[in-house]
Amino acid sequence: MSERSQSLLQIRPQILQASISKVSSSDEHFQNQTLRPILEFQNTLLLTVFKNYIRKHKNRFYELSLEKRMTYVETAVQKDIKFRNSLKGMIIGQFTLEEYERYVLSSSALNKRMMGMVIARLKDQIQFFEEASLV
Repeated sequence: MSERSQSLLQIRPQILQASISKVSSSDEHFQNQTLRPILEFQNTLLLTVFKNYIRKHKNRFYELSLEKRMTYVETAVQKDIKFRNSLKGMIIGQFTLEEYERYVLSSSALNKRMMGMVIARLKDQIQFFEEASLV
């Protein structure tokens, strides 16, 4: 394992709730062993990037009801290809070489999992964006 890979693995948080069992699929194993820790590590960056996305889109987000804000999050991540690719880059850039080699074997399915997890994370922390609307 390279020095870069070792350094990346050392700085990632350990997520004890992310269970990995013998019956887990390869993609599920990758999700719990790689994606969850990276998303936890990159959480503040993801929130800040989404806050900037809101600002760049004229703060329309703040005019919406809670339900529509949730839809806004989904739409931004799923439909805005530039934004989606930017998010993927923030996550893939944290992969070790070995993880990247595993990722390319099933990138389509793993991208769906990755973006689903990003959407869930942003929605779960929707109150983070409330503070900005009060300023």
